Amino acid sequence: MCVMATATAADLDERIILLPVQIRDATGAALAQDIVVTVFEERGRMSYPLLVLNHGRPVSDRASLRRVRYEQAARFFASLGFSVWVPTRIGYGASGTAVDAEDAGSCDNRNFARSFGIAADQVQQVIDHARRESRIDARRIVIAGQSYGGAASIAVAARKLPGVVAAINFAGGGGGNPETRSGEPCSASISTATFGGYGHNTRVPTLWVYTENDLYFSPRHTEAWFAAFRANGGSGEFMLLPAFGDNGHLMFTRGFDIWAPLVRDFLAKQGFRG
Repeated sequence: MCVMATATAADLDERIILLPVQIRDATGAALAQDIVVTVFEERGRMSYPLLVLNHGRPVSDRASLRRVRYEQAARFFASLGFSVWVPTRIGYGASGTAVDAEDAGSCDNRNFARSFGIAADQVQQVIDHARRESRIDARRIVIAGQSYGGAASIAVAARKLPGVVAAINFAGGGGGNPETRSGEPCSASISTATFGGYGHNTRVPTLWVYTENDLYFSPRHTEAWFAAFRANGGSGEFMLLPAFGDNGHLMFTRGFDIWAPLVRDFLAKQGFRG
């Protein structure tokens, strides 16, 4: 594991880690390479619970993600005491885009369980690396993510990993395209079955945050996904927030003041109060 320092604000340390991961991609081929992980921590703490923050999947230009930072959100979670790890997964931005490792297949028959699972494999390895650092409290781990990363976070929560105590899903799902299928994602019924499957094994509290005007996933789909999750035993709270701007799918990056108090309350219930 290679660690590089980078400039940041006086109260917040930011590090870039090149972290080796091994996966099988969407074709089943073995793939081993470093991914770029950005770590944010407030200075002066002796011990940090861990929060892994997971990015989404652009409709076309995967290179556009570059090095994922989500600085405003990361700063917020760091203020609550977390060591915040933001991985840029294989196939995206700074971690290389030659292989689309998480390709889920054709629009009418997406294999979301496989695709979200490939993302979750990488998140799990990030957790494994983080827990080896002495300052990380491996008993207190939260998984969070936006869009594809939100779905991957629920996939990770279903793995019952030691120390994972909660998951936060911001606008999570797959197969959406606001330009060609506004609100109507590919293979929505397969997503329903996939989230239902996660419900069988998820026993930690989860928070699902969506909006009325998400142009990737309309409420009739996101509500069905959560209902399937709950019907199969998953523990969680679903929040359908009012319309945000022209596309509520963007609320995570553009509506911090809306979601931050809700997430702060959820995390406080889990014992995270900064």
